[in-house]
Amino acid sequence: MWILPLVGYLGVFFGFSFLTLGIASGLYYLSEIVEEHTVLARRLLSRLIYSIIGVQTLLMIFDRFPVFLSLLSIASHLVYASNLRRFPIVKLSDPLFILSCLLVGLNHWLWFRHFSQPIAPAQRSDNNWRQPYKVDYSDMPSFTDVASYFGLCVWLVPFALFVSLSAGENVLPSMGSEYATGEHVPAAGLGGASDAKIKNKGMAKALVDGVREWAAENGEVLGFWKGERTRRF
Repeated sequence: MWILPLVGYLGVFFGFSFLTLGIASGLYYLSEIVEEHTVLARRLLSRLIYSIIGVQTLLMIFDRFPVFLSLLSIASHLVYASNLRRFPIVKLSDPLFILSCLLVGLNHWLWFRHFSQPIAPAQRSDNNWRQPYKVDYSDMPSFTDVASYFGLCVWLVPFALFVSLSAGENVLPSMGSEYATGEHVPAAGLGGASDAKIKNKGMAKALVDGVREWAAENGEVLGFWKGERTRRF
């Protein structure tokens, strides 16, 4: 009787593993595309941010979304747009970048809390005077509506910035890289520009490479496979 649950657990494990590998491969591929088309990526990100600001404004006016949360989301997207001033380079210690990370979590928590609460009877158009304090859970938005709003207005821009931006710590010192490296250095040699271009990895690509190197190193240490770090006795 224990075989069937074991098969189910293994199926869930392998399904989750394939899903994780698929997401990692997609992030890596998107980072490659952004590195090759930096100007186009910046233009698309800028238009995407201002389009979502317009959507938030329309939802606040016509669908009566909360004014405070809508203004917070609009201000958050303006902060996200400030990360494009030196695109695609960003310093991880930049106050605007740190503020953007905090705003992502704050927006997620506040909007999730808003959509998880049922609509108050005073806000319903079909308010029943016989039961003024009754909460109708059928008025709550569906999972599809909430997921669509979160995907477009809460997660899309931070995810696109995470894929597109490059961490400043990955850039070698060269002409014009004072912002990324934090110090002024003279012009590099003939190979400086090409080296800087090679080392200029996107944050998503650097994350995938780091996880892959960590898995390869630990796999060799545990003896799952052989590699350069494995010594022959």
